[in-house]
Amino acid sequence: MDIGSVQRIAWDNKVLKGFNTTDVPLEFCMLQEKAAAAFGAWRKGGGKLGEELADVVLYVASIAEMTGLDLRAEVKSKTERNAARPD
Repeated sequence: MDIGSVQRIAWDNKVLKGFNTTDVPLEFCMLQEKAAAAFGAWRKGGGKLGEELADVVLYVASIAEMTGLDLRAEVKSKTERNAARPD
């Protein structure tokens, strides 16, 4: 599954389920909550880290869609810039 597909799937699920599609600040708060949950899962162990990281990715994809960004293009551009950096 590519990043563009993840962005579309995350968005379609939000629309289908009636989840937030307009309140960007709320979505950033939810992303922060999911990132904290991922950290907690890593600290505790037990196999939930992958699930929590997947939630983080889905929230990032949703924020990209809410703000009109093509996340695939943004990640491609950023990884190319990172690769070209001398450090």
